Amino acid sequence: MKVYFKNIYLAISSILIGMSITFRHMFQKKVTIQYPEQKLQLPERERNRLFVNMDDCIGCDQCAKACPVSCIDIETIKAVPGDIVGKTGTTSQGKKKALFVPKFTIDFAKCCYCQLCVFPCPTECIYMTDVFEFSTFTRSDLLYEFTDMTPEMAVEKKKKIEEYAIELAKKKETAAAAAKKPVEKKPEETQKPATDIEKET
Repeated sequence: MKVYFKNIYLAISSILIGMSITFRHMFQKKVTIQYPEQKLQLPERERNRLFVNMDDCIGCDQCAKACPVSCIDIETIKAVPGDIVGKTGTTSQGKKKALFVPKFTIDFAKCCYCQLCVFPCPTECIYMTDVFEFSTFTRSDLLYEFTDMTPEMAVEKKKKIEEYAIELAKKKETAAAAAKKPVEKKPEETQKPATDIEKET
């Protein structure tokens, strides 16, 4: 009989302990955030989606080399003398740009948000943003492309660099041919006949 009443007491006491926590929170200020209308302020050093400012990108490939999961893919085209890369030909820090960047992709399906690609960038063009909402239905939508060139411009620049390379090769060939060409020797002067005085001596 003692065990029976003891079990009843334990059941009621455990319910009262649980309900005391519920009643205590019932009269406190609500802390629920009505997401997505309301959003919590993120910390200053949060690591979310990457962004690349192509106006400052010089195509050095340092970020791709630092990436531990190889989620960054960069293609570059050399600028022909006389070409202006980007809008002004320089970065916002005044560094000259010598490479066109027709392709700069980041695969966020692979990205581990380690921020290791941010630190080696000499122009600070790649950085973490506060955007964390970029879920998609397909993995292909997580491949973000950054470029300041259209595909047509990229094809045109590739043709231009090929033409420039051919022209440079022709100049080298002509210079090499000119260096190999033998120098024409001047004909030796005919000896004058010796005079009578010279004959006597």
